[in-house]
Amino acid sequence: MYRILIADDEGIMRESLSSIIRQSFETDLEIETAKTGRAAIEQAEAFHPDIIFMDIQMPGINGIQALREIRKFNSTALCYILTAYDTFDYAQEAISLGVEKYLLKPVSRKSILPVVAEAFEKVDRLRSVRSAQLRAQEKLETIIPVVESGFVTSVILQEGQDIPYYQQLLDISEEYGYVMILWFGTEEKDGRMVSPVGVSAKMQELSPELSAIVKSYFRCIVGSIMNNRLILVVPNEKAQVDYEERIRIIESTREMISRLENRLKIKFRAGIGKTRPMGELHASYEEALTVLHEESSHVIHADDTKIRGVYEDEFPAGTETSMYRNVLQGNVSGMCRDANEIFNWMIQHYPDDKNNIRLKVLEFILFSEKEAFQAGAVDYGFEYRKDYLSIVLMMENPEEIRRWFLEKMTAVTESVYHKKEEQSISVISKAKLFIQENYCKEISLDDVSKEMNISPYYFSKLFKEEEGVNFIEYLTGLRIKRAKELLADKNRSVKEISISCGYADPNYFSRIFKKQTDMTPREYRESLEAGS
Repeated sequence: MYRILIADDEGIMRESLSSIIRQSFETDLEIETAKTGRAAIEQAEAFHPDIIFMDIQMPGINGIQALREIRKFNSTALCYILTAYDTFDYAQEAISLGVEKYLLKPVSRKSILPVVAEAFEKVDRLRSVRSAQLRAQEKLETIIPVVESGFVTSVILQEGQDIPYYQQLLDISEEYGYVMILWFGTEEKDGRMVSPVGVSAKMQELSPELSAIVKSYFRCIVGSIMNNRLILVVPNEKAQVDYEERIRIIESTREMISRLENRLKIKFRAGIGKTRPMGELHASYEEALTVLHEESSHVIHADDTKIRGVYEDEFPAGTETSMYRNVLQGNVSGMCRDANEIFNWMIQHYPDDKNNIRLKVLEFILFSEKEAFQAGAVDYGFEYRKDYLSIVLMMENPEEIRRWFLEKMTAVTESVYHKKEEQSISVISKAKLFIQENYCKEISLDDVSKEMNISPYYFSKLFKEEEGVNFIEYLTGLRIKRAKELLADKNRSVKEISISCGYADPNYFSRIFKKQTDMTPREYRESLEAGS
């Protein structure tokens, strides 16, 4: 099928050309005609011709002007100029518009047929090239997910030597990047996303759509779905992200998760690691995994918390991961539950292998203490653990080993709990001081969280947990308390007090004051005077 547009203001010319072409070629043809430049543009937009014969002289919009407009939405059509003159004032612009040939009027059968045949051959070649390009693109689209999955796997397995190879294949010029982990499930239970059997398989089927949504928010490399998690690597030009960029990343992630949840009808959480050199992305992966396990926030960035990485092993992996997570959360009861389950597993599977049980218990304790040390929860001295080995070797009774194991793990978990409590209190104390010093200004949650160098979402969570009220409630309470004090001074106007308490609009101040006290500022002042 060839689509041809003939534009000429002479009716006989349009009919003659149409007739010659139809009678001379035994092929499927669609021929449309137009008698003005404007009609030619409109026809071309609706008809999408493969070949255009355009009269250069038409009333109103001439042929060159019409072609210029058509080229804006159709860059592939073959264009031929029809003209009654052998001098071409428009030659230079016609060349820039990709005109194939000039045809002098009157156009005869002998002169037009070779041109049309040549045009058909060119259209066939262009279609063949386009088809080959589409096949190549289709193959590439099949290969790219495999290459991306290989890249992400190299990051997880710390195969840094392979990363430059993948960077070249995926055309990644950035030297830095960060890892984001999306954890999905039908419900959240004890800090974990859980799903019935089959959900992961369903998500595998939806992975192309999932990947497309993710890539509409981030220019990233998407890994395969594993254990209800999708791991992304986001290249970055800078060695680290500043506060504004971090907030933008978090906000984009929250929007992306909202869209994923609405579209796929499943819950998501996201952990985001720090920006690292491409060869050190495994550290960012560990950070993303850590914050994902230790925090219950919808989206959490590693720069919002000081807690560091979680070590994952194949020794009952799920329970071990949960135990370390509970250690880093300061959750003593959860840690004891997991530690007992792991110890029971060891006794059940290796009842006579006391040395390996001792060794594994030491490994758990030493690793947990290292994590607590990195979190600033415990101190460390070279001789601090000098008795550990001799103590555990003296123990023959498995229950004795268990008690010692739980005692040490409880001590380190409690240390983390107290440290987290101190850190939260420290941040909130500083925030409250900042609010108290600036409540008379127009300050927002963003202003305070930026001052604390914590994202607004994480700061809001900490503030509510510590104070029992959200930021706005606290700020309003502080302002109204100060307003009450100032209203005792009869020499101060309500407008002046409003501005002094951070409300530029006195009417708005009055509404807030009444909502908090059931009285307007003037009524409150009158009640003070009546009581004095």
